[in-house]
Amino acid sequence: MKNSHLKQLYFLVAAVFSAVCVFTSCHELLPKPIKTADTTASNSNVAKDSLKAVDSLPSFNNPTGVAVDPSGNIYVADYGNNLIREITTAGMVSTFAGSGNQGAINATGLLASFSGPAGITIDASGNLYVADAGSNLIRKITTSAVVTTLAGGDTTAMTNGIGANASFSDPLGVTVDPSGNVFVADAGDNMVRMITPSGLVSTLAGTAVSSDSLTVNSVFNNPTGVAVDAADNVFVADYLNNNILLVNTAGIVTTLAGTGLQGNNNGPNSSATFYYPNSVAVDANDNVYVADGINNLIRKISPNGVVSTLAGSGVAGAIDSTGTAASFNGPSGLAVDASGNVYVADTNNNLIRKITPAGVVTTIAGNGQPGSNNGKVFAHRNTKPIKTWRKIKINIFYRKPSG
Repeated sequence: MKNSHLKQLYFLVAAVFSAVCVFTSCHELLPKPIKTADTTASNSNVAKDSLKAVDSLPSFNNPTGVAVDPSGNIYVADYGNNLIREITTAGMVSTFAGSGNQGAINATGLLASFSGPAGITIDASGNLYVADAGSNLIRKITTSAVVTTLAGGDTTAMTNGIGANASFSDPLGVTVDPSGNVFVADAGDNMVRMITPSGLVSTLAGTAVSSDSLTVNSVFNNPTGVAVDAADNVFVADYLNNNILLVNTAGIVTTLAGTGLQGNNNGPNSSATFYYPNSVAVDANDNVYVADGINNLIRKISPNGVVSTLAGSGVAGAIDSTGTAASFNGPSGLAVDASGNVYVADTNNNLIRKITPAGVVTTIAGNGQPGSNNGKVFAHRNTKPIKTWRKIKINIFYRKPSG
């Protein structure tokens, strides 16, 4: 009897020991939990750094806008994720603002929400401005990741006014001048709007009717990108007119480059062609850069009006190389730093790319797959064209012509 009880006790101890070993081994194999922000914290007590979720294998989902600060940190309007992302100079990707849920909540960091953020720019103080297309709002994000609404209300009927009394319809591009005035490519209203630092919204140029008329009361056809130079001239990617326009401080509009016909011709501005150009950027030497979306090219317009291809073969792909040996897939947002490097939101590739003044293209961040992972970037370089890209589609937020 004693032997029987001893055997039972032995088997019980052995079973418990085995279970503990199995649990311990399995526990060691489980991935370590990801530290995330405590979203129950009070907005006023949440520090910027505590709101940065860090995962692994950074990814984006149809990024459409980029901005770069004087230190080289890059900010991304991650359209498909409803997020604003940050890429530090150390190569760390994090979520700077946004919960990922569609909305228009003003709060701090991950407690805020966006709806299809399309364009992004940064001012001299490091504040970000976002064209929150789905919400028809222009949002402001401080260096502490505090999100507020600079201008825009509940209606899409074209209205000028202060703050929430003004309205926009599909604002897609945004830029800011040294005085803190924000310019908006108000695509749905076919206008370029201006917002003062106090939030007063006015119309710089355009009417609510689509056209290619070039007068002081000129109208645009789906303007999607804006950039401003040191003299406060505003450059506009007039998407459906296939032109790059210039609006001076008096609101007079002229054609900087483009015939209005679809194409990819380089040369003098009067004969050069584009195919749905969607974003522009300007450097300190007054060179204008164009994201020529359907052509999968990054174009350059010199101060004397000569158009050339800075980078891109014209074939959809994600090749890191130099000049026309490189490739893009539906590039949209552009930004340029003080050294003349151009940053590209390569939308359909879900990548953030960099082009040096010599035309050398590299991938800054992104694994090529749609996602919202944060973490340390890794190299993404291809030596041959990718043959499995889906059919070119850059109408993520740009409207195609009717008919």
